[in-house]
Amino acid sequence: MLAKALMTFGAPSHRLESQLVAASKILQSKTEFVHLPNIVIVTLRNRKMATPKTFFIRARGRIALSRLTAVHHIYRKVLHNEITPGEGADQLNSLCRKPPVYRLWQRCVLAFTSSSILCATSFGGSFADMWISGCCAATLQYLGLNSANKSCLYANVYEISVTIIVAFLARGLSNIPGNYFCYSAISGAGVVVILPGFTVLVSSLELMSKNVFCGSVRLVYAIIYTLFLGFGLTIGSDLYLVVDRRARRNFYAGPPKAPLLYTHGIFQTLNGSDAGMQFPGVLGLNQESFEEKHIMQGCFRDPRWSWIRQPVPWWALMYLVPLYCVSSSLGNLQKVHTWHSRKQLAIMVFFSCCSYTANKAINEVLSDRLDIVSATGAFVIGCLGNTYSRLMRGTAFTAMVTGVVFLVPSGIAQGGGLTQEYKSSADQYSEGFSLALKMISIACGVTIGLFGIYLFGNQKKNVAHFAF
Repeated sequence: MLAKALMTFGAPSHRLESQLVAASKILQSKTEFVHLPNIVIVTLRNRKMATPKTFFIRARGRIALSRLTAVHHIYRKVLHNEITPGEGADQLNSLCRKPPVYRLWQRCVLAFTSSSILCATSFGGSFADMWISGCCAATLQYLGLNSANKSCLYANVYEISVTIIVAFLARGLSNIPGNYFCYSAISGAGVVVILPGFTVLVSSLELMSKNVFCGSVRLVYAIIYTLFLGFGLTIGSDLYLVVDRRARRNFYAGPPKAPLLYTHGIFQTLNGSDAGMQFPGVLGLNQESFEEKHIMQGCFRDPRWSWIRQPVPWWALMYLVPLYCVSSSLGNLQKVHTWHSRKQLAIMVFFSCCSYTANKAINEVLSDRLDIVSATGAFVIGCLGNTYSRLMRGTAFTAMVTGVVFLVPSGIAQGGGLTQEYKSSADQYSEGFSLALKMISIACGVTIGLFGIYLFGNQKKNVAHFAF
């Protein structure tokens, strides 16, 4: 029951086996475990049994922060003899049968809030772009939780279909005369909900923990999944360009070019065999056009436009980042019904804001190194989470999840985003590969940052430590 509960509620898979081994030692049970992706094989050995019993526990789930905290509390109560193992198994069984903390429409609203804020904070979207990307994310959340769960056939094409729809809609809106919407901001923030960032991170953690089989399987799956998303965005964009000829001409033409700046005079060569020779002539120099000067994160922003069509100012991050952390935590099924859960939510938001601040600060110095930037934010949140676990006896993993998940979309946005407004046809089809490489680079940086905390201090309790 402990193995099933941990897998159902999204526990860190690289620590799953160590948690089960620690529990079996405390209970004095001769048990062996084999962890495969979404499967745990348990072999029980007892003197009274002639042959050992083998159980196959299969479970697939997503992160549920409140339920994970409850599982960890039950686990600790059993290990400290506060309740019997039978009572603990019954509590875990009832916990797995409970419905989700929030209803479907509430989770769609939370996806709308998270995506719209990410559009403004990470992808350079305007106030108008925020509404469109939020509606796309809410639709994706509804289809993923409702339609994809009910139909096995649709679940196989869910990711491709939704990315095509989002890219088609974003390309159509961006071609409305007047530049009211930005394609890269809407398409990037609209599909960020289904990016496999956490899967890539978990696979990197497993490979770092020498769990080669599970780590390699998850990593290959995440890469192929990311390629599908990138190709889906390209197909949706190209599909609209096929329908709209004017949009196709504007796309391949790119932003308007400024006329050449001609300079008349006498020029002197400084290299080659004829160095020092002077000759009269006319030199044409390329100059940056007005449109090229005001392209910000792939979007054209005229400074004469109203505030609705401009990127959010820097001081708005002080309000939007904590609001995103709250909505992201609630989207990962963190309850707010009790005082303890609200306290846990406040700690998650504080850790996430600290990690984002460190990430943003180091990005100003090393903007072209996604791995180092991500490692800095991950190291900060790793220090905070492990300190919280050891000094205040809290659950480190659940307190750190929101901040770690936030590092993936913010890192992708700092690396240029998912898509760009002006690219050649060949570059459009390479977006899936570049997106996969970005995610791997970010995940490696986050992995090093999270494991860097274990270089310091005494880690004798590391076997059953419920953290990254």
